[in-house]
Amino acid sequence: MASKVLKVGIMSREEYKNRTMAIARGEYKPKRGEPKIWFESVQSMAQVLSNENQELLKVILKQKPHSLKELEVATGRKSSNLSRTLKLMARYGIVDLEKHDRFVRPIVKATDFKVEFGLNTHFL
Repeated sequence: MASKVLKVGIMSREEYKNRTMAIARGEYKPKRGEPKIWFESVQSMAQVLSNENQELLKVILKQKPHSLKELEVATGRKSSNLSRTLKLMARYGIVDLEKHDRFVRPIVKATDFKVEFGLNTHFL
């Protein structure tokens, strides 16, 4: 699989809200190459991309499990924990959760991450 870079940004909730409203009003047009995924803080990004979750992504890439049950066996993590973690990662565009009959198959979409943030961002 070719690596896919996911560009993420860090911006306070208030700034993000202001940015969204400016876009809706037509006052701001996101620049080409600007992050599409935003975290509220470095800490919130670190929770989603923790060492444990990076290992989980590596297992999915290497073993290509066809269900959460297979992933549970491969990782030793409970399915409720896996499901919650994968749903969170799916919201950020890091994984896809493909439904096949009664099974959900996790697929890694992003293998590399580029982070952008600054002290005077004003929408970067």
